[in-house]
Amino acid sequence: MQSLQVTIAANPPDRLDKALARDVPEAAALSRSRLARLIAEGAVSRGNEVLTEAKARVSEGEVLTIRLDAPEPVETLAQDIPLNVVWEDGDLIVIDKPAGMVVHPAPGSPDRTLVNALLHHCGDTLSGIGGERRPGIVHRIDKDTSGLLVVAKSDRAHHGLAAQFESHSAHRRYLALCHGVPDAADPRLRGVRGASFEPGNILKITTHLARHKTDRQRQAVLFQGGRHAVTRARVLESFGTPPSVALLECWLETGRTHQIRVHLAHAGHGLVGDPTYGGRRKPAAKALGAAAAAAVEAFPRQALHAATLGFSHPVTQEWLEFHSPIPPDMQALLDTLSERAASREDTSA
Repeated sequence: MQSLQVTIAANPPDRLDKALARDVPEAAALSRSRLARLIAEGAVSRGNEVLTEAKARVSEGEVLTIRLDAPEPVETLAQDIPLNVVWEDGDLIVIDKPAGMVVHPAPGSPDRTLVNALLHHCGDTLSGIGGERRPGIVHRIDKDTSGLLVVAKSDRAHHGLAAQFESHSAHRRYLALCHGVPDAADPRLRGVRGASFEPGNILKITTHLARHKTDRQRQAVLFQGGRHAVTRARVLESFGTPPSVALLECWLETGRTHQIRVHLAHAGHGLVGDPTYGGRRKPAAKALGAAAAAAVEAFPRQALHAATLGFSHPVTQEWLEFHSPIPPDMQALLDTLSERAASREDTSA
């Protein structure tokens, strides 16, 4: 039997189930429907009081305990799928995930996921805390985002890693290609609620995020309710005359579902290739050149790569940091954009 303690944050929703859905660590992988079942089963308590009503009221600062049964035997199929293993020891494994691979089984993606591959690679050594269909998973990246993530192979590693992601002490940096170029001199951005700039022309976006009311596959920007989310981004390089596409370095103060994608779209700088948040923005052929504009328009996924991952080893306490090179598809797009920029420089010279 395991238990999870949850501290209710400020301005809690008016129902227990909603408050837990907001404040339970994402690494616990507890959906709102599962939380509702746990409440009904008497698995949620406040001190010595068992809470069995989903509509019960809770207050800021209260500590609730959720009793969790031992994980069920994993029934997900182990599949021999190649993995790019960056690091592995007895407690954890770091994977460089390709774009197109789902992290864990879900409706529509029952197999060929990272978890299926890990079950084959690691056997029964993965931590079971994540539940039957998510063994070892303490954080994730979207199917069409490439790059680094760490998976727990032991329960002690799972607890230690989950605590770091919850406290935001794990270090994550992303590379992204976006439409437009975020700039402190842009008067439009000064009018975007939640957007500000820090020294060094660093864009900071501060909002709350929650599932969209009508489209449960999307996240929505809120300023009340939801979960607090902070993203920072700086321009590494811009392309076009006038500049129309930018290569960004992004980092997270918090780690919410789709955070970078939805925040940059909120700021008017949706990711190249993002079918969900990128909108129908058409790259400017006049600014980029016909070939580069066509390459931007045809890019088949969100141009987002988890390039750097750092954390304290949950057992040895050694600081580990890993770097993943930009993947070939993003590099090819950058090369096309750079070739256009070089040809313009040659012409002007």
